Amino acid sequence: MSDKNSPPHDLTHTILSVLFIGILIVSSFWVMRLFLMPLIWAAVIVIATWPAFEKLEARLGGRHGLAVAAMAAAILLIIIVPITLAVVTITGYIGDMSARVNSLSTLSQSAPPDWVSRIPLAGEKVAARWRAIAALSAEDRAAAIAPYVKTAAQWFLAKAGSIGMTMLNFFLTVIIATVLYANGMTAREGILAFARRLAGRRGEDVAILAAKAVRGVVLGVVLTALIQAALGGAGLFLTGVPATALLTAVMLMLCLAQLGPFLVLVPAVVWLYWSGHPVTGTVLLVITVVAGTIDNVVRPFLIRKGADLPLLLIFAGVIGGLIAFGVVGLFIGPMVLAVTYMLLKEWVAFGTSEETPGAIAE
Repeated sequence: MSDKNSPPHDLTHTILSVLFIGILIVSSFWVMRLFLMPLIWAAVIVIATWPAFEKLEARLGGRHGLAVAAMAAAILLIIIVPITLAVVTITGYIGDMSARVNSLSTLSQSAPPDWVSRIPLAGEKVAARWRAIAALSAEDRAAAIAPYVKTAAQWFLAKAGSIGMTMLNFFLTVIIATVLYANGMTAREGILAFARRLAGRRGEDVAILAAKAVRGVVLGVVLTALIQAALGGAGLFLTGVPATALLTAVMLMLCLAQLGPFLVLVPAVVWLYWSGHPVTGTVLLVITVVAGTIDNVVRPFLIRKGADLPLLLIFAGVIGGLIAFGVVGLFIGPMVLAVTYMLLKEWVAFGTSEETPGAIAE
């Protein structure tokens, strides 16, 4: 029985309460927007490397502070040093771009091999274009390539303005990751408690599955991309292809984007044959085949070690997340699909378990 003296439902009070909560959420997001992306990256790094952190702490005799410092130093070396080297490399190439264009005049070009014209669909067009470029004089060839090089240099210079902010984000990522390592168990218990408050035991299972999905993507996608880029970079270095460091960095980005190393290695193979180096071209061709196909073996194995999820689900999350959210979508996409998959699976199983006793009784 309701109390007659209780006040009636106050619609204005409810609207103002919801409005106030909305203002708090928007204000918090506005204040934290600078730290949002570093926080996501730091969480991904810590989730993916937490088992390694626990093993390191055990080997150090349970000295938590020393393990945190070691992991922070490792992240700093793995992230900041390669990024700095990449920036220096790109800046150096932009600085003497005109000299590199002029050096093209010293390259001798030969006619395309016979097998080029036998490539299905595009072989004849490629061979004809190859012969046309080879027939140009050294000065005409450099002049034909110069506009493309200038466009690429302008693009790099336009992107250079965001390099400072990128470096700041990486430093913030390292700092936040260090804090998460130091307070990892507290953060873990807080997240699990929040998940239990939302959906009980199933919410906790979903949170754990999301962490496993992130770990599986890091193992499967990132480590596979590093292996492919390392193989391709070694092949470029051994065969004497110029700008090896720059091409390897581009190849790593392409592998992370699930495009593979072929977009870098195949033109390098063509360039070696074009320059009259068939032996080194064949060596790089073999390395290209290995680097471009090894992901079909390594990636599924590593992903299944991280999370027991359908591979199609992981790949759809990686590609869809990359298109929707950029690079960080590599990890957000699979996590979102993993949570959705888990909820749907639990919902279907729960409905089936409720219907089974009735079916048996009939």
